[in-house]
Amino acid sequence: MSRHHVRITVNGVAREDEVEARLLLVHYLREVRGLTGTHVGCDTSNCGACTVMLDGQTVKSCSVFAVAADGCEVLTVEGLAVDGQLSPVQQGFQECHGLQCGYCTPGMVISATGLLLENPDPGDTAIREGIEGNLCRCTGYEMIVDSVRWAAEHGGAGAVATGTRGR
Repeated sequence: MSRHHVRITVNGVAREDEVEARLLLVHYLREVRGLTGTHVGCDTSNCGACTVMLDGQTVKSCSVFAVAADGCEVLTVEGLAVDGQLSPVQQGFQECHGLQCGYCTPGMVISATGLLLENPDPGDTAIREGIEGNLCRCTGYEMIVDSVRWAAEHGGAGAVATGTRGR
């Protein structure tokens, strides 16, 4: 199997690794970098549990090869908190009970963060559209929408928007 050197900055930490050409970004994050917050769900890009931000855009990391992320910045759910403080989106999910089993939560939180970066004051319809690529089997989505609305009212995308994450 062919192997390639990649330099990927994850949550503000740059590192070089040698990876197989076929290694998916989700597996790179979990197995090589040890960041298990990004979940493997369906492996078909339908569920959104593996959603991360790649150079500022939300992507489903089960559909991106790690070699394609060479030279890029990746933000995972672990990178949202700053100095032990939850991001507004993470705090919104806590305050509004936007999770139950928690499996979809990392992808939902990243998708909501991406939405709030693009639209700091979304209405409920925009929130639903912003998370539509993420499936949840537990909550019925109402509390997730409430969580994103809460985050929009309490700091939006937080440190990701201000560029202070990881500093």
